Amino acid sequence: QVQLVESGGGSVQAGGSLRLSCAASGRTFSSYVMGWFRQAPGREREFVAAIGWSSANSVIVNSVKDRFTIFRDNAKNTVYLQMNSLKPEDTSVYYCAATRATVVTGSLTYDYWGQGTQVTVSS
Repeated sequence: QVQLVESGGGSVQAGGSLRLSCAASGRTFSSYVMGWFRQAPGREREFVAAIGWSSANSVIVNSVKDRFTIFRDNAKNTVYLQMNSLKPEDTSVYYCAATRATVVTGSLTYDYWGQGTQVTVSS
């Protein structure tokens, strides 16, 4: 069982930055592929980024790849999403998720989810 707790959300103006954190419980964090998703009001949840256990492999959706970075610290059981040059369309609830996968893609099925953290970007 893995429990995930996101933090770091908030309200910023367009062009600003936020760093989301996702702290995971359990001693096997390093064996999980970690992902970030987001869901805007009235829209389906969408994949944002994922990173493998060693950080050697990661994938980020094209719409944010020039502005967002995913990284992890296995010693702290934490995965991060650094978001720069934020736009109003980035406004969403952001979720982290974990899965025991052997590859890192944008279409994995995740087993564990956090409760989400709200990001609001004003113009």
